[in-house]
Amino acid sequence: MDLPLNRLAAHLEKDTPRPLYTLHGDEPLLIQEAADAIRSAARARGHTERSVYNVEGARFDWSAVLAAGGAMSLFADRQLVELRIPSGKPGKDGSEALQKIAESAPANEDTLTLVLLPRLDMTTRKSAWFTALSQNGAVVQVDSVERGALPEWIALRLSRQGQRVMAGEEGQRTLQFFADRVEGNLLAAHQEIQKLGLLHPQGELSFDQVEAAVNNVARYDVFKLSHAVLGGQPQRVARMLEGLRAEGEAEVLVHYTLAEDIRALKRVRDAVDGGRPLPMALRENRVWGPRERAFERVLPMLDGRVLTRLLGDAHVVDGIVKGLRRPDWPADGWQALHRLAFRLCMLCKADRRPRRA
Repeated sequence: MDLPLNRLAAHLEKDTPRPLYTLHGDEPLLIQEAADAIRSAARARGHTERSVYNVEGARFDWSAVLAAGGAMSLFADRQLVELRIPSGKPGKDGSEALQKIAESAPANEDTLTLVLLPRLDMTTRKSAWFTALSQNGAVVQVDSVERGALPEWIALRLSRQGQRVMAGEEGQRTLQFFADRVEGNLLAAHQEIQKLGLLHPQGELSFDQVEAAVNNVARYDVFKLSHAVLGGQPQRVARMLEGLRAEGEAEVLVHYTLAEDIRALKRVRDAVDGGRPLPMALRENRVWGPRERAFERVLPMLDGRVLTRLLGDAHVVDGIVKGLRRPDWPADGWQALHRLAFRLCMLCKADRRPRRA
């Protein structure tokens, strides 16, 4: 059973906890909070003895986990067995063991099993062991909070400690400022929110109070830079590039991300101009998910000639980040990356007039 993260608390409060829960995702704060909620519900049901197993290496002893799940507790009526698989790859023995654990879970009321996994790809989610976990228990996918949803997330967390920003445009400005300071670092965002709870009483927070208290703890992902560029968000692109540079990200990786988007846009544009339906062209070029939605929005604004020029620019920047100089281009690799990113970003702005058919 798939259980949305936002319904987990209500499920644990109203329903009898299931004997098997699986959490998978790449956001440590939200994984930790969800696991804590499940542990708390388990303790309330009498699962007071806890065993934790960390699956690391090919020689992990799965027999110990199988024995723990089937054994009666010596000190409590019920037990909680926690299984952590940081790699997300249990191996052949682990796959068989997880299937046995999952299949026996519904009949064992004395044991609640919690499986913790990282973000899983589609192939892994179709594996026999993960299918068994899903069919015999509750699976909670824990996604990251994207930048667009971050202000609302911050406002919700502030409300839990009795605080709120000002109403109207001023409050929205405050939340956007807060989100800019903590983007990509949800654990630090949580800590900054808690700091505001210690510094100020419950009630309304002004922009000045938030500005004075919240540190710049943003962390940027080079692959999310693509979303910002294709989203036509030049200010965010500038912050991300500066952040990536400060964090020591490799110039060649940033260039590869930008160039790959330009190449994919050109391939899809050529296919559509050649009579290919857009959905088919996107699938053939392995463009899906959030990137697919971004391509669907920006392709009507881009023609083949513009994308050909951008490909030329990407080729120039490839040489610059590898030490070559080109006339009319900055010698510094990061400055050249800024120029390339901004050229594509400004072409993808939502208020730009679409190309004529």
